[in-house]
Amino acid sequence: MSRIICIANQKGGVGKTTTAVNLAAALAATERPTLLVDIDPQGNATSGVGLDKDGLSQTIYDALINGVDPRGVVMDTGQPFLHIIPSNADLAGAELELASLEGREQKLRFLLAELRDQYRYIIIDCPPSLNLLTINAMTAAESVLIPLQCEYYAMEGLSQILHTIRLMQRGLNPFLKIEGILLTMFDGRGNLGKEVAEEIRSNFPGQVFETVIPRNIRLAEAPSHGKPIIYYDINSRGAVAYLKLAREIIQREAANG
Repeated sequence: MSRIICIANQKGGVGKTTTAVNLAAALAATERPTLLVDIDPQGNATSGVGLDKDGLSQTIYDALINGVDPRGVVMDTGQPFLHIIPSNADLAGAELELASLEGREQKLRFLLAELRDQYRYIIIDCPPSLNLLTINAMTAAESVLIPLQCEYYAMEGLSQILHTIRLMQRGLNPFLKIEGILLTMFDGRGNLGKEVAEEIRSNFPGQVFETVIPRNIRLAEAPSHGKPIIYYDINSRGAVAYLKLAREIIQREAANG
């Protein structure tokens, strides 16, 4: 049975899709079958693994709205042990269409239930907003990984996503947990990044990953080449960081039984 982790933060530009793509690839690199689910209409996770999002015949939209067998929309990424359910702009209107459907918050959960026995990890990339698609992801997931940019207003955005998780726990998914807070875009050359990291760790003891994702040019370049960072530049600081994050998640899981 797989573990389902959604990557969520309503604030854009925090490294959410970068984390979804590269964590999924890093987990797959350990030879654990991994499914990346792109539920963001921007489709950046889809293009981030090398697929032409505008040339797709079927996407997650067709599975969510049109009842297409989810196994029929899973695609090979060309990378060992890594598959994807892709997305594109077709998904943009899905929220309005979902709103009129019975059990609208549970659609993704039921969809992924048909695939769970095929994968060790399922990683969901959410939109940068707290909408019905994100609610579907949190309803389907067992845990939420929260990327958090090391910047001045980080705490403000964090309080909003934590409030949403608490609402989910009280309603649609009482078993939802926080996988961890991931500090991203860390620049150790100045004081600001260090101060933000220290503040987050002191306010949320035990909930912040030891792994920190640095600002890294190669990490920023990789999506334009349609490759996760470990296949673009395995020796880069970004690749090393995401491989470390994957190990940390695996080790935490083992320690918790």
